[in-house]
Amino acid sequence: MSDAPTARVVLTTTDSADEAERLARLLVDAHLAACVQIAGPVRSVFRWEGTVSVEPEWQLWLKTDAARVDDLRDRLVAEHTYDVPEVLVLPVVGGHGPYLAWVTNETEA
Repeated sequence: MSDAPTARVVLTTTDSADEAERLARLLVDAHLAACVQIAGPVRSVFRWEGTVSVEPEWQLWLKTDAARVDDLRDRLVAEHTYDVPEVLVLPVVGGHGPYLAWVTNETEA
């Protein structure tokens, strides 16, 4: 049996602090994320439909368990206001054991 953490960090952005909080609360209430940190505004520079834009966005760092990533992604995409929301899943390669256990416990279906 592996002692590797099963926690994952999922990143997304949105266009307002209110929308970031709405998504965070929705995903925590649904036990899809144990915790969400909201940072912002950040400045995003991106090309969309052939035009380079610079926009303020709020970044969400969602902590979840690997077993919940697909459900979290599906709900996040369904609830998001963007046509093509950023959803990046990052592996957790280490951390504080009790915190990682809490993330798993909080996201059990």
